[in-house]
Amino acid sequence: MDSEVTERTWRDPKRYLWLLVPSAPGAVTLSWLLVWTTRLHVFWWTALVVILVVGPAADHLFGRETHDRAPDRILAALQQDKFYRFATHMFLPTQYLALAFGCWVWAGGGWVTLTFTDKLGLMVAVGLSGGIANNAAHELGHRRDRAERWLSKLALAQSWYGQFYVEHNRGHHVRVATPEDPASARFGENVYCFVVRSALGSTRSAWRLEAKRLDRQGHSRWSLRNDVLNAWLLSVVLFAGLALWFRPVVLPWLFGQALIGIFLLEGMNYLSHYGLRRQKLPSGRYERLRAEHSWNSNTVIMNVFLLHLQRHSDHHTDPSHRYQGIRHATDAPQLPSNYTAMLVLSLVPMLWRRVMDPRVLAMYDGDVRRTALSPRQLKRLGLADS
Repeated sequence: MDSEVTERTWRDPKRYLWLLVPSAPGAVTLSWLLVWTTRLHVFWWTALVVILVVGPAADHLFGRETHDRAPDRILAALQQDKFYRFATHMFLPTQYLALAFGCWVWAGGGWVTLTFTDKLGLMVAVGLSGGIANNAAHELGHRRDRAERWLSKLALAQSWYGQFYVEHNRGHHVRVATPEDPASARFGENVYCFVVRSALGSTRSAWRLEAKRLDRQGHSRWSLRNDVLNAWLLSVVLFAGLALWFRPVVLPWLFGQALIGIFLLEGMNYLSHYGLRRQKLPSGRYERLRAEHSWNSNTVIMNVFLLHLQRHSDHHTDPSHRYQGIRHATDAPQLPSNYTAMLVLSLVPMLWRRVMDPRVLAMYDGDVRRTALSPRQLKRLGLADS
């Protein structure tokens, strides 16, 4: 491919589409605007329909990207192009404006009267905004720049999920597609069970990783040097500040939207590695991570708004690559649709398994023993000690 496309001829066809990424939280304001102008309260659910139905459906119609991969020789320059940082850096102002706007409306502002159902719709809109912000946090958290890492923690504060900053980088990326990784979904596991297991397991793992790091450095794990604690403190300060400014009436809705943000983040984890397993070698170590250990998609719209998260295999190959430098892996397993559409499908476990289980089994020539089985499944097959 590089012989056909040179650094002089290759252009990023999505270069200016990335400018749309910070607009995603605008779905919160759009919902209010439609209600205010039409007086139709059904529009409080606009964000849900746009983000989880219209967007994925349009993306499916647009199809997969067909343009050429960026040549190896220009990756370094592409990585350093500061134009691309607009999408991640500017996401936080729009994220926090949407959060504050939602609190203002919950507290009685916006020149509208809200029923309980209306507030619920607004909570979903704000939560989806926070969930998308968690994806921006994922991108920022992989950077070496200290300021960008703090931006990652700020983006996660809305969902009260700052431990992700620790666990994802130092836990998940080391143990991905192994039984030791709580963020790798097991074969036959539904998304609801997975989200609970992953959230609890990832939190425990993040704490252990930080405790071990600080003990090694001779510092107390109960200090603000602990990246789990200082990230959680940001959430405490954020929620307390919003409750003081807009009155405590906003707190139930804030915690509700945080749960939605967490579910969205963990839902993406669920479909990224569902059923895939790195095999254990005779040495007791796991085989090297390869493209086949992540599910991928390469559709245009979701590639933009998810910052190439769908090109998951290449992301795991080198997490230091900024989103614009993540390339499609042609040898990686492909999902039948984009990440968001697959997340919606996972909400109905029976349909999810009907679509995905045959694909997982095909990866292992029909041998279920090589898939990501739970301890209970392994015991049932007599493989608990293998």
